[in-house]
Amino acid sequence: MKTQERIFDGFMISGFSALLLSFIILGASIWGISTGFLWALPIGLLGCILVFISTLGFIVVEPNNARVMIFFGKYRGTITKNGFFWVNPLYSKKKLTLRARNLDVPPIKVNDKVGNPIMIGSVLVWRVKDTYKAMFDIDTSSISGIVHGTTNNYIQFSNRMQAYENFVKIQSDAALRQVAGLFAYDNNNNESNTITLRSDGEEVSQRLEVELNSRLEIAGIEVIEARINYLAYAAEIASVMLRRQQADAIIAAREKIVEGAVSMVQLALDKLQKDEIVELDEERKAAMVSNLLVVLCADEAAQPIVNAGTLHH
Repeated sequence: MKTQERIFDGFMISGFSALLLSFIILGASIWGISTGFLWALPIGLLGCILVFISTLGFIVVEPNNARVMIFFGKYRGTITKNGFFWVNPLYSKKKLTLRARNLDVPPIKVNDKVGNPIMIGSVLVWRVKDTYKAMFDIDTSSISGIVHGTTNNYIQFSNRMQAYENFVKIQSDAALRQVAGLFAYDNNNNESNTITLRSDGEEVSQRLEVELNSRLEIAGIEVIEARINYLAYAAEIASVMLRRQQADAIIAAREKIVEGAVSMVQLALDKLQKDEIVELDEERKAAMVSNLLVVLCADEAAQPIVNAGTLHH
């Protein structure tokens, strides 16, 4: 992701040093005012006003948080260094969190590659990567931070993050629809080499992650991980597809049973011939093969019949 973010290079000192200096100036101002000298009164008042204004310059940057510094509408950089600092009080300091966040996209109805309606949902982990794009390339004006006519910084920050979450949610929905339409739900046509939503979750998740990153790059947001967490046929075809899957399973099981039965019959014939237990002509071999296949391939246990005569009578 090409970033437009840059480190803040303006004047910045330790907040503890600035706090100590503020106490010294405040103490000197109060002492000057208390002396009663006319020349000390305006100086003391000016010192108190400067100390009050300087308190607006204190900022605390917690781990995995950042402050976007704006000076009269101009972007001056981003502070990502953790600690207690003092900067020019005239800077506008916008708070952003760089921590990873989860988003659970509810299941939506889409059509897969072959047109079957399916329900698919996802979960993703995302975070702000570029504070410049996140701050200036997403419109958050639709969610105001005004409470009873007074701007509240905490509510502004919360509403800003809510705007990012809404943006990610909408783009995630669109990306999920796009990716779901590229693959079939399952290999209904026995094409084992094709990627499907049900059997190739890792490849589908990687494709979804790439699609999300391409859509969210404009907002400075990076998707760390994206996974399909819900996948099912839509209700209107679920019963039909269930019967189809059951039929496919029965056919596959029958093929396996027949393959095993033929191998067992061949083994029995070879064993009888090798050990010279009994001499069988072609007609008797055919009858034996038929009987063995019926016994081995039947769903129920075979019922023995005692033949008191010969094969032909």
